[in-house]
Amino acid sequence: MRAAARSAARSIPASSDRRARGAAGAAARALAALCACAATALALAACGSTSTSGSSVDPATAVPASAALYAGADVRPSGAEQSGALAAGKALTHQANPYLRLLGALQTPGSPQLRYAQDVAPWLGPHAGIFLTSLGSSAALTGLLQQGLLGAASSSASLFPFGAGGVQGALVLDTSDAGKAQSFLNGQAKHAGAHASSYHGVSFQISSSGVAFALVHRLAVIGSEAGVRGVIDTTAGGASLASSGSYAKLARAAPAGALAHVYSNPAAIGARGAGGGTAGLLALLTGARAANISLLAKAGSLSLDADTLASPSTPGGLISADPEGAAALGELPSDSWLAVGLGHAGATLTQDVQGLGAIAALAGSGSSGSAGASPLNVKSLLEAMLAPLKVLGGTSAQARRDFASWMGSAAVFASGGSLLELKAAIVISSKSPASSRAAVAKLAAQLRPAGGSLRPVQIAGTDAAIGVALPGLPVVLDIADGRDASGHTKFVLGFAEASVTDALHPASTLASAPPRAAAVAALGEGIQPSLMLDLPTLLSLLEGVGLTEDPSISKLVPYVHAATTLAAGARTSGGEVQRFRLVLGLQGG
Repeated sequence: MRAAARSAARSIPASSDRRARGAAGAAARALAALCACAATALALAACGSTSTSGSSVDPATAVPASAALYAGADVRPSGAEQSGALAAGKALTHQANPYLRLLGALQTPGSPQLRYAQDVAPWLGPHAGIFLTSLGSSAALTGLLQQGLLGAASSSASLFPFGAGGVQGALVLDTSDAGKAQSFLNGQAKHAGAHASSYHGVSFQISSSGVAFALVHRLAVIGSEAGVRGVIDTTAGGASLASSGSYAKLARAAPAGALAHVYSNPAAIGARGAGGGTAGLLALLTGARAANISLLAKAGSLSLDADTLASPSTPGGLISADPEGAAALGELPSDSWLAVGLGHAGATLTQDVQGLGAIAALAGSGSSGSAGASPLNVKSLLEAMLAPLKVLGGTSAQARRDFASWMGSAAVFASGGSLLELKAAIVISSKSPASSRAAVAKLAAQLRPAGGSLRPVQIAGTDAAIGVALPGLPVVLDIADGRDASGHTKFVLGFAEASVTDALHPASTLASAPPRAAAVAALGEGIQPSLMLDLPTLLSLLEGVGLTEDPSISKLVPYVHAATTLAAGARTSGGEVQRFRLVLGLQGG
């Protein structure tokens, strides 16, 4: 490709069930946070590519096995992969050249704006990767995705995330011409004011801001000093990610045709104590299991295939396969625009609440501090919805006896196309009717110290019911216990009486409804949905109360406008690998 516009047509997109409570915002944040890593890796081909044989070195062979997070990509797709990437990118960003701005991932501090054809194409090989040694500063990668795809930054602004005070890790790039790659690195280092240094006999350059530049075994490496040193150690014989057992197993099981993949290493994340929002979000998604998340694109949809290593002794997270979750979704009202099925809530609720707390923290970090001017905001809503779940998922022996002991499968639904028609509830099946009935008063009593105001309510068909007005929640939360049409006892947290009634006695269920059949078709491979979401309905409701202007989610609104549906489900794909698939439908598909 000779012209930049034509080159952009060959770019690669950079975008990266069991429990998705509060599902819409959580799913959107999960998608953005994980795919931001892939975005950085893929940015190298933002203006397209010309034909090259390259050295065909897999960057994962030079990445330390201890990396907390790794994203790899083929930066020269062709055929269906290439056309699908371009179609999905245009649908999400509404830009003719959707990945052009992501070239800024290579634009280190002090560098002038890069030109792909002149500055990068002459030396870039077919593979690219990025790794993080810890998650402490990983929020910068989400910012890179937002700025690069949504255009929040000027075209001359550097998106480079690494440095002494930024993300720790490095970009690792396959090269087709080592000499030209070295010239590029030298030029970038000069612009950054870097000085010469060396480590174990390998020369590199380091700037005052902690950005390092090196050519290591024909791989161009740019990142933090610790990241570059890690690559040098690995290529000198240290343990590599590519040779580690969990990464190798998951890489072999990955779907064909993936544009990029993100690997998370929970052992490394835990060892570094990165307890921030990103670590909590990964814990919600993968539990304590290693995971490899592959991105696939085609006209009309984006898909994430998350493969994990299943182990009875290792807890899974949102992306664990559980037939009970899919069955619970089928029992929800047929007109639900949000439906989430959750299996074995008693065993997993504590972990789920911890992960959701991390999401709430992420939402709060995006606030402009103007929450006091408007009582309704994303942070306050999440905190209010988490309050009863924190009690139900308590870790004390008493809490487990009062709540977890009787919990079976669970589900979440929302229905109604306007605020006046809105119904929403969390429904938990009970294995002990007497215990769940007693839990109504016990939960209500424990919500009072948090500011909850109790109100007597009478709901037909329930054996016990109490209303609780919680700070930050614009409607009364009804806590109830009753029997459904089949005589099964269910514990319900509903937004007002109509939600409880619909949860216990829906006119019809999703089990045989057309939206569920469409979700099954979209997921393929016989995967049964445990998450379904109609995004236009969600967006309409958020706009109705002004929440699309909330700083914590406003950056995601352009993506949601481009989407139609979200479906997810999981299955065991054989051996020790389980697969969770999430499919995002796109406008015009």
